[in-house]
Amino acid sequence: MVGHWNELTEELQLLLSREALRWAAETIANQAESLAKEMELGGLRDRGGPDALRLLAGVVRVTGREPSIARLRSA
Repeated sequence: MVGHWNELTEELQLLLSREALRWAAETIANQAESLAKEMELGGLRDRGGPDALRLLAGVVRVTGREPSIARLRSA
């Protein structure tokens, strides 16, 4: 078992970073979808939000799928 991030190989660091980013993107997208549904059901005031939230969810999912190595290294 590795105790510190710096003890991991660069390849494993990138793999873990990609998975964390994918997980975070999906979490944000799911929250946007949930908020859109809540607005449609009347639980939150709708000011054009459901469509905007679904757009956000789609953008987050698309950009969170395959992060480039360059983006991970510059973060």
